[in-house]
Amino acid sequence: MRDIQEVLSRWGVWAQDHSGVDYSHIAAGFKGLLPQQKGKPTCSDNDGLIIDGAVRRLRDVRKPDELHLLMSHYVYGESKSSIARRKKCSEREVRRQLQIAESFIDGCLCMLGVKLDMDAYVEKILARPEKTIVVC
Repeated sequence: MRDIQEVLSRWGVWAQDHSGVDYSHIAAGFKGLLPQQKGKPTCSDNDGLIIDGAVRRLRDVRKPDELHLLMSHYVYGESKSSIARRKKCSEREVRRQLQIAESFIDGCLCMLGVKLDMDAYVEKILARPEKTIVVC
């Protein structure tokens, strides 16, 4: 099971220069305005294109507000609380809408049945309760 937030976080770093979902960041000579996120893990080009396709599908099928939330949080690095202040709503509502968008992307990836290059790094580790032995 993938940690979709980690997947989207890596995609966000990749998408700052490569994504075709939002407007171009290089238009009119404005290349380099977004701060470089050195040291943050990114995804491969193949993974980025696959996730980009799922995000495009979100844009076509769902509400455009969910796409803006994904782009604001994962690509531009805006916090959930600052998004809530900008939208004049509660942070709980932003988290709920973001969770819906993340679930949609995760569902698209599951339906495609693709194996991402970063799967080894973004697997969720489920906590298993240890067995306790009771000695009488």
